[in-house]
Amino acid sequence: MLLIETVDRPPSAAALFLKLSKKPAPAWLDANVDSEKLGRFSFLAADPFLKITAHGHNITEENCLSGKRTKHQSPFFPFLDKLQKHWHRPKESGFLPFECGLIGYLGYELGHQVETFAQTTINDLQMPDAFFAAYDALIAIDHLTNTTWLLASGLPEESKSSAARIRARRRLDELREIVAEARLDETKTVNLETIKPKKTEQITSAEGSLETNFSYSAYQSAIKKILNYIAAGDIYQVNLSQRFATPFSGSHQEFYLHFRNLSPTPFGAYLETGKHCIMSNSPERYLLINGDYIETRPIKGTRPRGATAQADANLGRELLLSPKDRAEHIMIVDLERNDLGRIADYGSIHVPEMQILESYANVHHMVSTVTGRIRPGKSSSDCLFNSFPGGSITGAPKLRSMEIIDELESTCRGVYTGSIGYFDFSGDLDFNIAIRTAIACDNHLYFQVGGGIVADSDPDDEYQETRTKAAAFLKALMTK
Repeated sequence: MLLIETVDRPPSAAALFLKLSKKPAPAWLDANVDSEKLGRFSFLAADPFLKITAHGHNITEENCLSGKRTKHQSPFFPFLDKLQKHWHRPKESGFLPFECGLIGYLGYELGHQVETFAQTTINDLQMPDAFFAAYDALIAIDHLTNTTWLLASGLPEESKSSAARIRARRRLDELREIVAEARLDETKTVNLETIKPKKTEQITSAEGSLETNFSYSAYQSAIKKILNYIAAGDIYQVNLSQRFATPFSGSHQEFYLHFRNLSPTPFGAYLETGKHCIMSNSPERYLLINGDYIETRPIKGTRPRGATAQADANLGRELLLSPKDRAEHIMIVDLERNDLGRIADYGSIHVPEMQILESYANVHHMVSTVTGRIRPGKSSSDCLFNSFPGGSITGAPKLRSMEIIDELESTCRGVYTGSIGYFDFSGDLDFNIAIRTAIACDNHLYFQVGGGIVADSDPDDEYQETRTKAAAFLKALMTK
């Protein structure tokens, strides 16, 4: 069963978020731009009935209503499949892509459960390999029609039972209270949403407090090793990254609101897992499943925005015509076609958009769309398993690239270059690639940036590119 109602005079998403964030395990899947195509729906939730935390094959299932914890020994993707089938509910609204289910993340290190190779990186932040919370009540926002709905499914009570209806009604009442309180605070929230950055956003005085897990010389040395692997024919490309850290004791919620407004994206996310707060500002879709339709949208190739309209157009054109960027992009599209081919009907793989330009507040990206039809008998978890992690943030060939990443990067990536999104109990899902993602933990803010290393990469240029990308995070910290 599903109870659903429209909200009259809906508050802003930010106002709703600030109210929901006071409850346990708040989550916001935040479409902040492009309502006609990628960013139509946002979803907000809190106070789940179930939480799932995975460290390797050690999985903890916590019943949030009773407090009972159950331990499991299982690879994560088969466990996720069993969980979805246990709580399976067909869609009822007919117009919302997500009605009830899981919100959370798949950490990059789950790739070790997909491809068998030794993990040598250190999980110094103690991040779970995966974290999901099961939500029976949601606030859904359609940005195209400017409509907001409250939803309640009655879970974990048995579907269509009187207990489920009673719980769903109570949960709707709770959401109505959230909406009413958010309306009262609307003026304050609008002020938060319209914070403007200062005109000078470089790594200046803040750089003294910026720590990294790579020195300049070590990063250059790692790139040279990759270039040697390429010359030897091991690989064509590897995505190498470094992690930055800076002291941070401010409000996670206010930081995220500021972060998202500096550069709106269609696949933003905010999650609280307990020890860690995850704030993502990603423009990239990893995987969408709607029925038997499957889609991935790899990004490969970036240019900054120009200071004038003409300079901006020239930079976009330069990206689309760049032989280097086009070659890298085609490699990743072919990799993604191969990944989807593992679970798609023969002959169904299609590339309806090839090397198109998408422009955001600070950058131009080269993007393609790869689609297919899922083979009968293949579950959504099978699709995740056979394509994880996304090829745009590993390299080609994928397995050898991942081995080299593990060899050269000292610490676990955690959620970075993993995926954040929803897994509806019907089996539909939508996940981003967790780039431009910050982790707040132990009074520090951690963020990781990198780039694709290919045969003609210059080590110094690649290092400077990571510093430039790091500046985007510092901009959010320095312009309050």
